[in-house]
Amino acid sequence: MKRYIVFIMAMVCTAANAQNITDVLRYSTENLQGTARFQALSGAFGALGGDMSAININPAGSAVFNHSLITITGSNYNTDNEATYFNSFTNNELNSIELNQVGGVFVFESNGDTNWKKVSLAFNYDLVNNFDNEFLVSGNSNQGIDGYFLGFAQGTPFGNLLLQDGEFIEEAYLDIGSSFGFGTQQAFLGYFGGLIDPVDPDNNDNTEYVSNAQYSTVNQEYFRSTSGFNSKFTINLAGQYQDNLYLGASANFHSVLYEQVTLFDETGYDPASPIQTTRFDNFLRTEGYGYSFTVGAIAKLNDNIRVGGSYQSPTWYRLTDDTSQRINSDLADDEINFIDFNIINLFEEYRVKTPAKLTGSLAIVFGKEGLLSFDYGYQDFTEAELRPSGDPSFAQVNQVIAEQLRPVSTFRVGGEYRIDAVSLRGGYRLEQSPYEDETTIGDLTGFSGGIGFNFGGSRLDLAFSRSEQEVNQQLFDVGVTTPALVNRTNTNITLGYTLNF
Repeated sequence: MKRYIVFIMAMVCTAANAQNITDVLRYSTENLQGTARFQALSGAFGALGGDMSAININPAGSAVFNHSLITITGSNYNTDNEATYFNSFTNNELNSIELNQVGGVFVFESNGDTNWKKVSLAFNYDLVNNFDNEFLVSGNSNQGIDGYFLGFAQGTPFGNLLLQDGEFIEEAYLDIGSSFGFGTQQAFLGYFGGLIDPVDPDNNDNTEYVSNAQYSTVNQEYFRSTSGFNSKFTINLAGQYQDNLYLGASANFHSVLYEQVTLFDETGYDPASPIQTTRFDNFLRTEGYGYSFTVGAIAKLNDNIRVGGSYQSPTWYRLTDDTSQRINSDLADDEINFIDFNIINLFEEYRVKTPAKLTGSLAIVFGKEGLLSFDYGYQDFTEAELRPSGDPSFAQVNQVIAEQLRPVSTFRVGGEYRIDAVSLRGGYRLEQSPYEDETTIGDLTGFSGGIGFNFGGSRLDLAFSRSEQEVNQQLFDVGVTTPALVNRTNTNITLGYTLNF
């Protein structure tokens, strides 16, 4: 089948479609990733350094290394989602394996009479967010999918939904999206999908619509699968000034790929309803890149106590979306199957600015026996935004961000105890909900543990981390808005190898 692509102007349809508050949060948050040692201590490395992933928290940390080295890390990701929807319960589990970190540092010691004892140059790749996830929602709802299409159709002239002479249905679908925007395009799908009809079909100026579905409640099944990544490549420069001060800076280059498929089935209509079954599926693909920078410092107050501070700039992303849809029902037009996932709406590039982050850290080092570390992070999500902010639809979303989101505090604590060449590790973290209501997305809590084996010239590390968070997940933004409560549990098992040289 021919692959149709058309540009839909972002200013026409963004508020109703892909670019919204969910996108901002998706790219503004990072999972606990990185080396096995970093994960085992729950990422509490802001005052420690000496780990490749620690430079993501505080770029001064690379100057703590005494030797040049490389580290490579792989993880098994397990995601378990328990969903409750209108008193019905479903469970879904997914496993994936990724090479999530590769990096190295070169340490150059000073030979002359200078206050700079050493300088380090580091390069690191981290998978900061793994989007592989899926969940299933099933239940008996009093909100049918017809409400989704009616929500977009009301107020839309019927003439805008009709095929032009000699026009194929898939061509009309794309042209309507390009000319009138996402909302009219959804009304078009509802009409040719058989879910809705105009009150006056003989009047092209008709703006009122009725449903063809009859029900008091309907059976719904909603499956969502996501895949992709948000990765970060870091170039880092740091130095040790005299004996007790470490300074560093990093330039970060982000790469994004996100794919989301939702499959929706609805049955259980009244026996007299002309519609007995409906299927409505959607596909979203996002690609793009971004950049940010980080600066930080670590100070040794004495032989045991270290403090650290860092600033992570906003990340400025440039992203493009494309979407595809398909629909069918008992009353659908015979040609409706020509609109499928090969018929693509391509959106203009847009930008996302994530909020900056401040981190303060404290560590207590007990010589060669072990350590305790604590990090506090602060990030104001009300400062996130879609751009260009002068676009009316983006301005509307940014207003929602300012009203619904809030500043967030993150707490991380980790410890390590060494017995000869063996290191035992553990950690805990708490990340507050970014929402004012604290229920749309709940607080995230997690714990971790691990073990490391030092072979002198190399090290092998193993880590286990687990986090849990509740999310009230709406199936659709319009019509079917009663959320499913999804309890997300992420479990990572990570193995890393470090080689000194």
